[in-house]
This record gives sequence, C-alpha cells and structure tokens, in this order.
Amino acid sequence: MATRMFSGNFTQHIVQSLGKAIALGEYPQGQPLQAEALLCESFDASRTVLREAVKMLTAKGMLDARPRRGTIVLPESQWNLSDPDILNWMLARKGNLPIISEFVDMRLAIEPAATALAAKNLNEASRLTLLKAMERMKAADRGEDDHLDADIAFHVGILEASNNRFFWNMRHTIEVALRFSIRMTNRFKGVDRASVDDHQQILDLILAGNQQGAEDQMRSLLIEAKTLLNNALDEEKLKKTQ
Repeated sequence: MATRMFSGNFTQHIVQSLGKAIALGEYPQGQPLQAEALLCESFDASRTVLREAVKMLTAKGMLDARPRRGTIVLPESQWNLSDPDILNWMLARKGNLPIISEFVDMRLAIEPAATALAAKNLNEASRLTLLKAMERMKAADRGEDDHLDADIAFHVGILEASNNRFFWNMRHTIEVALRFSIRMTNRFKGVDRASVDDHQQILDLILAGNQQGAEDQMRSLLIEAKTLLNNALDEEKLKKTQ
C-alpha cells in the first residue's frame, strides 16, 4: 500500500480524478475544496500524496491553497486552458459544443498562419513528416490506418513545419481538442473521416512554397468546420426555446 500511495502514478490518478471532478462542476467554483482528511479517506491516500496532487492542480490554475484558509476551487477564467489535461476534462462535459466552437476560433487564428509559414520554411524533415501523414490519411481511407490519428498527425505536422516554436508548443493542446472536434464536425458533415483531397490540396500548396494559397486553403477548411458548429449551436438554442 505504501508503495502505491507514494508512487507518481497514484498521484497522477488523484490529479486526473480530482481535476475532472472540478471541471465537471462536482466541486463548485469559488468554494472551498473538500476537507483534506475527507479527500485522503476518499482516495485512500496519505496527506503527502494528496498535497502533491493539490500542488499540481494549483499549478494548472484550478486550485488556490493557502495556510489557515484552506484550498479554494478557482473560477474557470483562471484555469490554464492550454493545459491538455484541463481541456480534456472540460471536453468531457455534456454540452461541449461551445468549447469546441471556441477552439475552432483559435485554430482559425493559428493554423492558416502556421500553414503559410510551413510553405515558407519547409525543410526536408518536415516535408517527410507531412508526406508520411498524408500517406497515413490515404491508408486510413483504405481501412489500413486510424483516420483520426492520421488527420491529427497532418495538422500537428504543419505546426512543426511552421518552424515557429510557439505554434509547436501548442501541439499537445491542439491534439487533445482535435480528437473531439474532428469527430464532431465529420458527424455533422455525414462522413466518417476527413477529406483526403482537401488535405492533399493543402500539402501540394505547401510543397510548392505557395504561402498565400496554402494559408487560404487551410482557412477555407476551418471555416467549413466553424460553419457546421455554428449551425449545430443554432439548433441547440432553438430546441431550448421550444
């Protein structure tokens, strides 16, 4: 038991369980977290392990722990939304369309620019990465690979090919959100996978060094996704008024 309690894996288990519970609203924002003794009992954890988990959630902006005052659940506005864990927990909520819609807004601000930079800064390693991702998308079309993983590999490959360290640093966050948004927009389109041809056009423009064309093509792809999400949000609002 002691080995389990003090292992990094067990601490991560508490972080994941407690963080998700906070994101799902089981611990109200702005209110004290459950008493330390009760949490230790709930997780069958020592105070040392629990405090380490609380420290990790504090670093993510979800909690504020202070002596003699206890631990407070911070409002969502203070959470680090670029943290892949937090995004994953928030996307587990029911009615996550607004979050995904905001994520596509962020993609619209970043990915077209990253695509233009990829066309400008493409090197041999990035070229091979994008070609491999495209081959995976084609293989997925034949049922020989996972279409979601292949699609994500393509978009993450563009962030890498941009040769912009800030874009590349966002890859983990974007990968998490893409797993939700791609499935959702494909469902709205009535397809089970992304269009290989659409992605091939983007790749061809990158390989040709056509910065403006590559940027415009990526923006067009994302605007289509945004339009589908907007339509779905409008339908949800209509249902609530009926």
